Amino acid sequence: MEQIWISQTIDFVKNELQNAEAGHDWFHIERVWKLSKIIANTEKCNTVVVELAALLHDIAEPKFHNGDETLALSISRNFLEKIKVPNDIIVQVLYIIENISFKNKSITPENHSVELQIVQDADRLDALGAIGIARTFHFGGYRNNLIYHPEIAPNLQMTKDEYKKSNGTTINHFYEKLLLLKDLMNTQKGKAMAEQRHQYLQGFLQQFLDEWHLD
Repeated sequence: MEQIWISQTIDFVKNELQNAEAGHDWFHIERVWKLSKIIANTEKCNTVVVELAALLHDIAEPKFHNGDETLALSISRNFLEKIKVPNDIIVQVLYIIENISFKNKSITPENHSVELQIVQDADRLDALGAIGIARTFHFGGYRNNLIYHPEIAPNLQMTKDEYKKSNGTTINHFYEKLLLLKDLMNTQKGKAMAEQRHQYLQGFLQQFLDEWHLD
């Protein structure tokens, strides 16, 4: 039955996100799902909760829905109830969806579940490395943000509301989020995987700045 739930959820998410922005589309979901399974293999956890949460975590990304952080929860609950997932599993999945986001890092409960730690690490890994760079520049272009401006400094003390409304430069986003992710990883596997991707980010950023400034 559990594999049927997973299969039904895959079909549902593919359909729901068929016209999604490329950084938060089915392929992002698929990568996070695969990364979640890799990390879950190293942890004692409920793999069904991990997989369902990974598949549904961006079903209604708030930035594309006027900042509504409840829509994903209601869509996910309605769908999971429809396919007869038990309520105790639904509650755990919704908990992950509600708390996974980087912008919520200051209000996420301490000692959060290992399942949340796994999916959160997987989602953060997809914001690192070559994929993370590609997603960041794609979204910056989607928002028509400047690539870089040497006189606009990164804002490293943004509140949650400031982060949600930020239209800073794409390069500043590296400092405001991407370069911080390595030290926010939860699991040992996630930390190890993040290290290599973090180094790739640093190398790219240094090359970019060298080419920009030429002095």
